[in-house]
Amino acid sequence: MKIVRTEKRLCPCCMEEHEVKTIVVREHNIFKGIEIDYDAEYFYCDQADETYAEENQISANDIAMKNAYRLTMGLLTSGQIADIRTRYGISQSDLCLLLGWGAKTITRYESHQVQDIAHDTILRKLSSDPEWFLSLLRASESALSPASYAKYLEAGTALFEADHDRYLKSAIMSRYVRFLRNPEFSGNTALSLDKVVDMIHYYADSSYVTSLYLVKLLKMLWYADALSYKRRGQAISGLVYRALPMGAAPVAYESIIDLSAIHFEEVDMGDGTGYRFLPTGRKTYPHLTKDDTDILDAVIKRFGRKPKDDIVNMMHKEDAYTETAPKDIIQFKYAMTLSLE
Repeated sequence: MKIVRTEKRLCPCCMEEHEVKTIVVREHNIFKGIEIDYDAEYFYCDQADETYAEENQISANDIAMKNAYRLTMGLLTSGQIADIRTRYGISQSDLCLLLGWGAKTITRYESHQVQDIAHDTILRKLSSDPEWFLSLLRASESALSPASYAKYLEAGTALFEADHDRYLKSAIMSRYVRFLRNPEFSGNTALSLDKVVDMIHYYADSSYVTSLYLVKLLKMLWYADALSYKRRGQAISGLVYRALPMGAAPVAYESIIDLSAIHFEEVDMGDGTGYRFLPTGRKTYPHLTKDDTDILDAVIKRFGRKPKDDIVNMMHKEDAYTETAPKDIIQFKYAMTLSLE
């Protein structure tokens, strides 16, 4: 028995007003043929040496018992089910609508009714798959109020983007593992995607940078890292660059620009699609130091208003490019002869 609090109240055991203890005891019970242990809360009267429970405690103790059973059977607890719904900010009845369940099903599962394995599996998928939630939401749009639909869409999209970014970042980092042992490839710097994002934002937000399309952006990233290495003996971002036909390009750049924090628009270029990177309106870049931004400013001063062909032509003349075989990794030792300073 554990005493959790004491308060003065009318005790129904002795019909007197006195200090009554609230206690938690470890209960042993059998539910659906399964032995379970759980914590239950009661009031305790010292004078009568008796315990008793009010209606809310009886209800909470019943849920505690069934949650213990759920945990034993590998099912979601009532609280975990409520947490899933809360993540999406969706009401109990609207979630039932999306899932095609009875209107009170979620209400019961969040309290006294233990869900079956099939429903538990669906709820787990909902918890781990925001994209599926969004597909269910779109299918049920006509049955929801516009305000509710917009609210759930915003919450689901935010979760999907966070989920998407988590897997995407993991995939990017996995491609960089092979380069960890060679600081010449990474510029003596561990990859920081936060810095990469801030660098892209810094360029995109600058009023001195025009026509920031993909090829120009990738070269400006390389020039910043190379200039940083030349000045300080280490790059800013930790990106590893390959020598591609249009110049230096970071490993996994296709995935990097797909991070949710990076904003670009697709532009029809006649002979293909261009990606123009958009300003964020931000004024601060928390992952960049003053020295970092000084280097970025030097790159902006040289290339910000130049067309991509200028930066590509200059890149093609750098030792870093001429001394590197096509598609090979560009070593940062060549930054020491960088034309930009």
